[in-house]
Amino acid sequence: MLSLAVITVGPDGQFREEFTTLVDPGPGCDPGPVHIHGLTRKRLNGAPAFGQIAGPVAELLRGRVLVAHNAQFDYGFLAAEFSRAGVELPVSRRLCTLALNRRIGPPTADLRLATLAAHYGVRQQQAHDALDDTRVLGGILRGSLAAAARLELRLPLIACPPQQRGSGASSPRSAAPARRIPCPYRNPGRWEPGGQLVQGMKVAITGATRTPRTALGECATAAGLNVVTSVSRHTGLLVADDAASDSAKARRAAEAGVPVVDEVAFLRLLTAGVGPGVRHDTTGPGPSEVPTQVPRAEEPVVPARPLRGHRVLVLGGHHSEARAARELIVRHGGAAAVNLSAGVTDIVALPGAERDRRMSRITALRVPVHESAWLTEPAPGGSTAPEPANPAAPRVLPLGGVLDLPPTSPRWTVSVTWAQHARCAVDVVAFLVDEDEQVAGDADFVFYGQPESPAGTVSLAADGPSEQAVTVDVTAMPPAARKVVVAAAVDGGATFGEVGPIELTVLPGTNAAPLMQSTLDAATSERTLLLAELYRRGPGWRLRAMGQGFESDLAELARAHGVDVSTE
Repeated sequence: MLSLAVITVGPDGQFREEFTTLVDPGPGCDPGPVHIHGLTRKRLNGAPAFGQIAGPVAELLRGRVLVAHNAQFDYGFLAAEFSRAGVELPVSRRLCTLALNRRIGPPTADLRLATLAAHYGVRQQQAHDALDDTRVLGGILRGSLAAAARLELRLPLIACPPQQRGSGASSPRSAAPARRIPCPYRNPGRWEPGGQLVQGMKVAITGATRTPRTALGECATAAGLNVVTSVSRHTGLLVADDAASDSAKARRAAEAGVPVVDEVAFLRLLTAGVGPGVRHDTTGPGPSEVPTQVPRAEEPVVPARPLRGHRVLVLGGHHSEARAARELIVRHGGAAAVNLSAGVTDIVALPGAERDRRMSRITALRVPVHESAWLTEPAPGGSTAPEPANPAAPRVLPLGGVLDLPPTSPRWTVSVTWAQHARCAVDVVAFLVDEDEQVAGDADFVFYGQPESPAGTVSLAADGPSEQAVTVDVTAMPPAARKVVVAAAVDGGATFGEVGPIELTVLPGTNAAPLMQSTLDAATSERTLLLAELYRRGPGWRLRAMGQGFESDLAELARAHGVDVSTE
């Protein structure tokens, strides 16, 4: 930390106290890009260390909501600094203006601080200066709160530190599992009794071993085998000295027909030599393509109502009725919204919509309200398509649709949002998997208790009670990683039928304009839902909107992807 600024804001939105100072990061610390912030080593000499200002800053924060743009990062940074200083960070809740404006949906090119400042009429005098940036943030907060009040939006407040839920799933055996060396070879399949081991074969070990388990695994890894922590149908061999073992791995091996050998036999196979494998091809083809949805033969052909650039919110109706309406919206090129925002252009009211608490606000905002027949009526002007309501709107993907990610950004964020009125908690997770849809180790399972994979390749952020995001750095993917699977699970005994539709948006970085939007509305009694997958396609990456649900819980979904989930 090189500089710090804090402004307190009263209930009336007016600034109360200001505190700002340079911070000496300590000897030998590189001040970073001086050409951006202007903070040279000479300017920082003589400034207080963070420990000297931690007490006064804590008193300014005590009992208040911490507000920042990308608040998860700022909170984590402050928490680390306070921890090093041995002082408590007295923040129990935080509010992210980036997450709040994602909910509001202002008509801006992106959600960067400077862009929002211009939108809300806030003057920015000195970018990258801590005090001026904080004053700008205060102005953006005032404008954002006013916009949220007009839409009657709930504020996305997050408890600090964020609470960790179980979602009905157990955790991996290690909260911070050691990172394995990725296997450079493709999985050749199972070992055949009497045959030779081949590089890339997935080998699991269970029970007590005479050779220390770590050493046994290191020998197998050095020979080019892929030592995994769990057993699945992709496992090539299980090493178990006790043939009658009742371990979970042994039971799964028996169910899947995975061959089992004892430790002595396994060491003999290693000594006899491991056959050469095929190295991972980073430019190989991705999964087979699924065509964009088209009307089935038995469905009546409906007159086209061009809705490109329209964002339509469906209210009322039973699950099947609302789902069918959203499918028609997407088929006509529109985006199906899950919440009321400034970007909503139309409302489709199904039976019971009059009881929705948002209808009075929609009437006050004068958003056009239509009956369901509006979706099948010809557009005014005959075959002439009207101008899109928002020509810069993100591309809309139907269920199963795919999108090639431009190579212009190394990091991509999949933002997941659901209806604010949902009473059940949802946890978003991600799996970094190989060509067999299996993780290399438990560290490649990103979830509420382990929000980042090794080296930060895949990370999870909670932006509010009804929005979470997975960010993927596609340039940092190990060669063995073929895909990142993004999924969601409902906490407790609830189902996705109670949650309602899930909205995905895909954007480069964290605060740019969305490139793609998709609404997944396929779940009723399911407790887990595959949302999207980012996978290698030739030299680049591609994203697919999925929406495949399962009635099993998160623990079972994790096991299916090769995570060693404790049942204790």
